Amino acid sequence: MKLVIVESPTKARTIKNFLGKDFNVQSSFGHIRDLPVSKLGVDTEKNFEPQYVIPTKARKRVNELKKDAKAADSVILATDEDREGESIAFHLKEVLGLEDPERIVFHEITKHAIQTALKNPRRIDENLVDAQQARRILDRLVGYKLSPFLWKKVARKLSAGRVQSVAVRLIVDREREIRAFKPEEYWSIEALLSAKKETEKTFSAFLVKQDDKSIPKLGIKIKDEADTILKDLAGAEYQVAKVERKETKKHPLPPYTTSTLQQSAGQRFRYSAKQTMQIAQQLYEMGFITYHRTDSLNLSQSSLEAAQTLIEQSFGKNYWAGQPRVFKTKSKGAQEAHEAIRPTEPARTAESVTAKLTPQQAKLYDLIWRRFIASQMASALFDSATIEIDARAYGFKATGQTLRFDGFLKVYQMKFEETDLPSIENGELLNLQKLVPTQHFTQPPARFNEASLIKALEDHGVGRPSTYAPIISTIQDRNYVEKDEQRRLKPTEIGETVTDLLVEHFPEIVDISFTATMENTLDEIAEGKVEWVPMIRGFYEPFAKTLEKKYEEVKEQKIAVQATDKVCPKCGKPIVIRFGRYGKFYACSGYPECKHTEPLEQAVLNIACPKCAEGKITAKRTKTKRTFYGCTRYPECDFALWKKPTGEICKNCGSLMIESGKDKTACSNKECAGQK
Repeated sequence: MKLVIVESPTKARTIKNFLGKDFNVQSSFGHIRDLPVSKLGVDTEKNFEPQYVIPTKARKRVNELKKDAKAADSVILATDEDREGESIAFHLKEVLGLEDPERIVFHEITKHAIQTALKNPRRIDENLVDAQQARRILDRLVGYKLSPFLWKKVARKLSAGRVQSVAVRLIVDREREIRAFKPEEYWSIEALLSAKKETEKTFSAFLVKQDDKSIPKLGIKIKDEADTILKDLAGAEYQVAKVERKETKKHPLPPYTTSTLQQSAGQRFRYSAKQTMQIAQQLYEMGFITYHRTDSLNLSQSSLEAAQTLIEQSFGKNYWAGQPRVFKTKSKGAQEAHEAIRPTEPARTAESVTAKLTPQQAKLYDLIWRRFIASQMASALFDSATIEIDARAYGFKATGQTLRFDGFLKVYQMKFEETDLPSIENGELLNLQKLVPTQHFTQPPARFNEASLIKALEDHGVGRPSTYAPIISTIQDRNYVEKDEQRRLKPTEIGETVTDLLVEHFPEIVDISFTATMENTLDEIAEGKVEWVPMIRGFYEPFAKTLEKKYEEVKEQKIAVQATDKVCPKCGKPIVIRFGRYGKFYACSGYPECKHTEPLEQAVLNIACPKCAEGKITAKRTKTKRTFYGCTRYPECDFALWKKPTGEICKNCGSLMIESGKDKTACSNKECAGQK
């Protein structure tokens, strides 16, 4: 009997279906050994030797695996093929006392992939183990050494992370860009025109030139300049100077990597990065998709052939690209030996497997399937036209396009606009229907959402596929970052305070290029080019010296207690606003004798509660830190809304109106006909 050990029960059940009675497939339930929680667990005096322990929750499982390993003829370690999976295999080998276990890896959980892997076993890759161990030790040194410093200088129970601190800095820097932003006024001038022969069909052309010189976007600064141009154009003839018609192509996007899947799922389904990865993990372990932690765009030959067959049979030969599309990743340090995320069986559509999946799993699988199939389909074809128009010393331009052949858009929808311009010729005079000057103001950069933050981290080379979701989850759990009403990320007061302290006193910890360089060094360890101990020493020794010095130099930056007019209901002493790990809260000034606390209500809106008419609407927070709007008289009145009320009343039913997207409102009553 051969014992096969994987990480999860679902993965074990799927693999068991492909193997015969000679195999006993068991799960380790994740990591079976780690650094201790209660202490540093790294001997900085002995080459940073890690002091691993078996967590209490894993001990029973370890004993069961030891019995299974003792009874087996041989042990096969089949954990995931990334560094973390290699590390789990290494710890299984050590804890179970295995001398030379077989190690197999596969990119998908299918019968063919498992059988091929069993025929090609290898040994545990010590370089991958070293890279993962180096990352773990680095993060432990930063976290366990720097966090007590933050406790002393800012607030108790704060924590610092090597990569997470960089993510928070990006969000803090963006927030300050937004605050410092000063809008600039500019104007555009639009001409509504029609052909002499089709006066009822108007089209738009925008002013782009003056005296044969291009007008930049911010070229018309104020209303007076726009008015001057309108006066110059009074009574002018509008004549076609040039018509250009051509075919343009829109090419399909590559199949998904970890980061692009997280971005798409966030944009289309509003899934968090963590949620996306949990669902993808389930799909992978059930055998529906290939490995979901990848930054490669490679595709296997068999998957390309299967995609071609499906496309030609389902849509027609003209929908196939004509030859396999090959994509190259732009990600720094991409693992090119891996594959992109794709369905394990391209012929298996989402409709055919809906009964086997939850609604969330089905939505994500359908998205992965469509993106992969579309990547091998023909480009969409558009008939595009550009019309240049002269009017005295000014030049206008109109552009348009119409879809001629949908190609990959038949499977994977993308936004595009169709504008049908009239059929006109060079030299033709046009009718001016109207000149429309429009005032604009430049807009500040948008706050990051999860998708755009992941893209920024990837572009900077910070983090790797397996770390994006934990980074975003951690910085929210630590209350350094929270989400606004549009689900965008903004820093909390504590997040800004900690970032400022780290930037001033530990600049390397939050330096983007330094962190990216560390990631590259970890990649080199994985490739066997660099040894991990000298790398750790090169970071730790100057870091430790700086930390020792900063304990003496840096003054406490604790946020002051704020007085209130509230009174403690337990002891009668004044209530103050204190600052803790999770932000501000009400607390009795008699602490520690009296430990009464209350959650701090956020801004009270000048809106009367529609349910009790006595209270006001105020922003509140759930235990998961999600913002909602409720009555100040809670618990006497339980009125609540998820979206921010505007204060306006619905003319149809009398309910409160709420914000609904950018510059839009809707009725809070879902049954109301005016809700949309």
